[in-house]
Amino acid sequence: MDVCYTSNNIPFLIILTIFPRAKKRTATTALSAEQSRSDFLTQSTAAFATLAAFPSVSNAAKYGSFGAGSPEVLDPKTAIIDEDILKTESVQKCISGIRSYLSAVKSMSATVAADSQADIGPSIRKELDFVQVRADFNGVTEAFDEDTQRGTDRLVRIILQDITELETANRQKPGVPRSEKRLSIVQGKLSKLEKAFDDFLAFV
Repeated sequence: MDVCYTSNNIPFLIILTIFPRAKKRTATTALSAEQSRSDFLTQSTAAFATLAAFPSVSNAAKYGSFGAGSPEVLDPKTAIIDEDILKTESVQKCISGIRSYLSAVKSMSATVAADSQADIGPSIRKELDFVQVRADFNGVTEAFDEDTQRGTDRLVRIILQDITELETANRQKPGVPRSEKRLSIVQGKLSKLEKAFDDFLAFV
């Protein structure tokens, strides 16, 4: 099988594997409703392993563009949104849900700041239910045009990945205190989630 290379000497096959061409939106976002937490984490881990091997690709994933003219809209000021769809009851309900996730993250941050040993696992599972979070994002992006959807889908994937990693970082063996390193990871994930939810809400 021949492998083509981009101007940055990045295998074109790798780029297609990590960032496939967006299909027309027949099912809200690229995240299917049937995808489980474990499936998502497995796929993300494989993608990140590939990104680590190609720094230029990694930077593209971080900043959302392969260069000038990228069709992915990541700036709310340039997003194209159908205001009629945005105002519907179903979409507004999803927006309220996303705002509640942001509030929950802020509450968890305050809890951990007050008690470094606090177990926020129950709050993560209750307030950041993986399936419901994904469904609410899907509902909101119905109001976006395809280029805006592609940009926000990337942001949504980051959020879902961080929720999964936050739950993992929070776990502690019985009787073993949370180390400073583990505390830093938990706080870092909460901070990153807070910003990501804020960034998404800037579109609406």
